[in-house]
Amino acid sequence: MTKQTFPNNLLPDNINALAAYSSAKSQKLSGSTWLNANESPYSKTYELSLSDLNRYPDPQPEEVVDAYAKYVQLDKQQVLMTRGADEGIELLVRTYCKSGEDSIALFLPTYGMYKVTADSHNVAINPLTQELLLEGSSEQIVAAVGNSKLVFICNPNNPTGSVTELSKISAIAKALENKAIVVVDEAYIEFCPEQTASSLLQDFENIVVLRTLSKAFALAGLRTGFMLANTALLAPVRKVIAPYPVSRVVAKIAQLALQDDAIAQMRRQVSILNLAKSTLSQWLKDCPAVSKVLDGQGNFVTVQLVSKADIDKAMQSGLIMRPFNLYEQNNWLRISIGNEQELEQVKIWLDALSAQQ
Repeated sequence: MTKQTFPNNLLPDNINALAAYSSAKSQKLSGSTWLNANESPYSKTYELSLSDLNRYPDPQPEEVVDAYAKYVQLDKQQVLMTRGADEGIELLVRTYCKSGEDSIALFLPTYGMYKVTADSHNVAINPLTQELLLEGSSEQIVAAVGNSKLVFICNPNNPTGSVTELSKISAIAKALENKAIVVVDEAYIEFCPEQTASSLLQDFENIVVLRTLSKAFALAGLRTGFMLANTALLAPVRKVIAPYPVSRVVAKIAQLALQDDAIAQMRRQVSILNLAKSTLSQWLKDCPAVSKVLDGQGNFVTVQLVSKADIDKAMQSGLIMRPFNLYEQNNWLRISIGNEQELEQVKIWLDALSAQQ
């Protein structure tokens, strides 16, 4: 059979040129220890009883929205449930940016879906740096943001783990009032809850906080997120979001995950993971094959190896971590915090590298 090709003349130029986001799971890898996707090592079992799947779900499941509003100490009208934080990113770009006219500001390196989403909607990228965000003054940052409509701050940042102080976020938001929306992506905030920008919503109309149940709540497979903002900012987003974004099954599991005892369990697990992260960071710093360890927040550690070949050896042995290019160098690795047995495999790999030095 002759291979068929789709005529590119039917595609908009921005989609034809689009470089899709390469997630950890999009790579067809085989292995025995998986520490590449910033997933929680804790699996959960939920018992469900659903007899009305023939009916459409609530557009915004009231029990889940109420539970999450209680968890983040906000009014329920300030909470919008989404299909992961990724849908929140897409909704903000689609709602607030004019295709072919507007831009979004990013502080690179950072989470790749901001760029992919903007590219897919023909929205320009204003590429700024993490160095500017962390070390520059709010005046310098605002000047660099220029006319960008959305300003994405991943906090803690993926993949570096760096944290932007709330005082700087509030200063940026104040300077951009009536000019731009500051989007604070808090996918990893449970690992440093004192850094949340949700407390700023009482003072600012132009701040959005994105959250997820994928990381600390150990529900990456559920694809559940939340957009937190004041009602006036959320109102147009509510017009744009799909009519039934959350299935009944997803809503029921999310509701169970947000009960008081489940939240307490999540916090205990976060404490364990944070301790394990400290141990892993020390192992990495003690290994002569590791040239740099980035100290940051989140459920991962990002490191630079002396030799990229050492990363390849780990992957070939079944120890799957996330290699990537950073600062124009290809010998960087992000290691998710796994359970004790998984991290022991990292220790064995590091010990073998140390023995070779």
